[in-house]
Formats: sequence, structure tokens, C-alpha cells
Amino acid sequence: MKTFKSHCAQGDIYISRVGSLPSNAIAVEPTSGHVTVTHSETGHHHVMDADTVTMYRLPDSIMDCLLVVKEPTALEHLRADHKHEPIMFEPGTYHVRRQREYTPEGFRRVAD
Repeated sequence: MKTFKSHCAQGDIYISRVGSLPSNAIAVEPTSGHVTVTHSETGHHHVMDADTVTMYRLPDSIMDCLLVVKEPTALEHLRADHKHEPIMFEPGTYHVRRQREYTPEGFRRVAD
């Protein structure tokens, strides 16, 4: 299992540790005991345990935030083969930046 100090990447997401949660962050409800950090059309989502992590959306932003509160927890890729190695997160606040693409309307999140 991988660990990191200030930033890491898994698939199409880049995560960096930050000092605090932005004041405009909106909590996202977990699904089936997991926080889905990124969705995949094939169902191979990147998830974390909802008992230790809260996911937040940032309005008008392509970034989200994670708040790991209770204990270290892993970011896992739900794919049986060719999956990304789990990454362990220590308690703290993190920005989640997804791969993006340019369209005439502006930048948007890449959908896989």
C-alpha cells in the first residue's frame, strides 16, 4: 500500500494535502458505506470508507475536498484486475483535482 506526505495521484485524479476545508464546501452523502472520490462509467470507482472520510463538493469548481477525521484510511480502486494500488491517507484535509478537458464552453471534468 502506498503512502504520501503532501500529494499523490491515482488514475485520473491528483490529490494534495491542504490546511483547511474551504468555507463554501458542501458535504456529499456516502453510498453503501463508501465515499466515491471519482466515478467510472464501468463501475470501477475510486472509493474510501465513509466511517472515516467525508467528501465535499466545491461550488463552481472542478475540485472537491476530502476530510479524513478518525484514523488513516485507504483510497481504493474497485477493479479486480489492473487496479491502482491503494493509497493510505492520514487524518487531514485534501483537495481532489480531476483530469479536465477544454471545450468551447470552458474546462470540464473528463468522464471516463
